[in-house]
Amino acid sequence: MYSYIKGELVKITDDMIVVENNGIGYEIICPFALSSKLGHIGTDVCVWLYQSVREDDISLYGFSEPEQKDMFLLLITVSGIGPKVAHSICSQLSPDKFALAVMGSDVKALTGVKGLGKKGAERIVLELKDKLKNIGNVSDSLSAAGIASGDGIASVPSSSLAADAVEALIVLGYKQADAANAVSSVYEDGIDLQSLIRASLKTLAR
Repeated sequence: MYSYIKGELVKITDDMIVVENNGIGYEIICPFALSSKLGHIGTDVCVWLYQSVREDDISLYGFSEPEQKDMFLLLITVSGIGPKVAHSICSQLSPDKFALAVMGSDVKALTGVKGLGKKGAERIVLELKDKLKNIGNVSDSLSAAGIASGDGIASVPSSSLAADAVEALIVLGYKQADAANAVSSVYEDGIDLQSLIRASLKTLAR
């Protein structure tokens, strides 16, 4: 199983790229929405990979950031969601926006993705929100990580925002303790929820 590949970007199309490494060109499925973030032809790039193996096909799916790959791996655990649809979702929705759509049961935002119908979107929301049913007290995790109303770091409303960010990360497949620590490390006064989720994801991806 491949994790990532580093090499020269030698070809870009609307839905595919070729990366050359040690004289071998690797053809990678990667929509322009993702490949445009990698760089220009002739530059050295790092592409995160998922290898799909079927009886009649072996394909590599590419991602410009590790958190996109993590989101993809989560999506293919949802019943009825295959690599192609999961990759399409990753190319059209950033992880932070996707998490907010799931938490808010925003089926409309998900069905805006090409190849994803209403039933599939509803299934994603249902199965991923189930993760929140099995978690403990998020406020306790945040207190342990350094965000609580009485510790001089954050007020009660801020703790509520942080708790929402932790829940979003849990929806994306991260453990509660890891999510709480990530949110605690990047939280600052005045930050909005989407920015907090995005910054926390960057921390978790390191």
